[in-house]
Parts: sequence; structure tokens; C-alpha cells
Amino acid sequence: MKLAPLFLSVALAAVGSSAFAVNITGAGATFPQPVYSKWSADYQKATGNQVNYQGIGSSGGIKQIQSKTVDFGATDAPMSPAELNQSGLIQFPTVIGGVVPVVNIAGVGPGQLKLSGPVLADIYLGKITSFNDARIKALNPGLNLPAGPITTVNRSDGSGTTFVFTTYLSQVSSDWKSSIGADKTVKWPNVSTSVGGKGNDGVSSTVQRVPNSIGYVEYAYAKQNKMAYTQLLNRAGKYVKPDDSTFAAAANINWSKYPGFAVTITNMPGANAWPISAATFILVPKTGGSNSQEVVKFFDWALTNGDATASALDYVPLPATTKAAVRSEMKKIK
Repeated sequence: MKLAPLFLSVALAAVGSSAFAVNITGAGATFPQPVYSKWSADYQKATGNQVNYQGIGSSGGIKQIQSKTVDFGATDAPMSPAELNQSGLIQFPTVIGGVVPVVNIAGVGPGQLKLSGPVLADIYLGKITSFNDARIKALNPGLNLPAGPITTVNRSDGSGTTFVFTTYLSQVSSDWKSSIGADKTVKWPNVSTSVGGKGNDGVSSTVQRVPNSIGYVEYAYAKQNKMAYTQLLNRAGKYVKPDDSTFAAAANINWSKYPGFAVTITNMPGANAWPISAATFILVPKTGGSNSQEVVKFFDWALTNGDATASALDYVPLPATTKAAVRSEMKKIK
């Protein structure tokens, strides 16, 4: 009989973490999906609470948080302060990464092909139709490039990755800026060899499947799938490869200066800056979100405990000063 109270207390302790566990839901950008998935798994192990995240594209994430069908939305295309106020949302960044052009060219490995911004834009505009075009060959002397037609692969869904990519192309090509522009969804040039893929994973799998193709994906997808990414000529006139150091070089700004952290970091002037770098953002209702404080707890935990995971997945953790600004912003959520 003396063992009964002890048995009861142990039993209650065993079920406590699961009996009172909280489930929160989020949806949006596929750019950060690898790190959010790993953070969620680690968070559940540490706290018993569950975070369910669905990568449906930035446009879908914005729509779902505006309709309050999820607890948080995620986007790579930051909402403007006016848009945030209109929707009653708080926005903050979580990690830094990069969008990278990836190619499927026989005999060409990661980082071997060099491209400039204007050449990349003209490939997607259909002005350059083969990899052995004189302009590409001039950037890659000695590299054996095929004469077959290039297949350009783009996102078929509303995408923050597309927003980042087309923002960069608009900055380096006046033709692109005037004819296509920058947005989460654009009217792609009428190129007969252009195809679409849903999500970063859809673009990745299409490029892997189609010879002589080029696409754009978040770097983690290129790295995990062992895809051949390109070097890019940056604003400082230097060819750089995508990695955590070149993403961090582009993100070396005072984020707290921008209301809602609404700033893009493409085509930055740093000598080692990757020209298609980007932050990814979380959207939470400022008031009235039933699980908003649980969302805050999760991302506060991730800011404290998730840096090593982010780095292992080839994202750049936020600097300490930016984390402090994010925590200050999260206090506005009621």
C-alpha cells in the first residue's frame, strides 16, 4: 500500500508531457521547410509540444494566416508595413539563406559553371537558348558546354523564392524589370522549353530529370540533392559560390532599422556577398490568435537552441542583435 502514492506520482509525471502537449500549425514558404521540420522535431523531443508545418509556397502561407486557418504563416517575400497593418500581423525573420541557380549539364559539377546576372536573365528571357552560347562560353573558357536547347524551370506556385529570384533579375537586367518584374507569381517569358515545378522540391526534381536544364532553388535543396549549382558574378565584380559565409556577407545590415523587418538583401555591395541571398519570415496575428503565444514560445526556443541545426542545414542563424530585435517585436503579440 505504501507504494501506491509513489506509483501514482510517477504515472502522472509520465503522461504529463503528452497529456498537456500543445499542437500548433503553420504553412507557407518551402525555402525554410528543411530547418523548420528539424526544429519542430527537436522541439517536440524537448517539450512534448508539436509543430506541424506545411510547405505550400509563400503566397499560400500569407493567405492562410490572413484567413486564420493556421497559427503562423511563412514567407520569403516580406510583407510591407502597410500590408502588415492592414492584415493585423507581426513579421520577423528566422534564418538567412540563398537562392541558387542549379543546372543539369553532363560533366559539369557543383560550382563549375559561371554566370553573370544579365546572362542569367537572358537565359530566362529566351534570348540565350543553349549553354554553348558565345556569352556563356566567354565566362567559362575551357568548360565543355552542350549545343542543345536549354530548358528553363520555374516555380508554378506563388513563391517567395520566385520573388527573391525575380527581384534579383530586375536589379541586374533592365529588360527583365520592364517586361517581367518581381513578384511571388510572374508571367514567365513565352519560351517553348520552359516548364514549371511546384515548390523547391518540384523545381529540384525537374532539373534533375531534364538534361540541359536550369532552375532556381534554396541552397539547402541543391546541397541535399547533390545538384550542380552555379557561381555568380556579384555586385562587387567577384565570382562567388553559395555558402553560409557569402549569405552572411549579404545579410550584414541593421535589421532593426526596417519596420516589420521588411527588407530584401539581393545584389548587396559586399565583396563576398552572394547576390541572391534572402531572409525568410514568420507572420503571426498581432491580436486574437488563439495559439500565438505558443508560436512565440516555439520560435524563441528556436532562436535559443536552433543555431547549430540551422548551420548544419546550410542556413545562416540570425546575429545576436537581430535576435534581440526579433524578441522585442514578438512582445507586441497579444
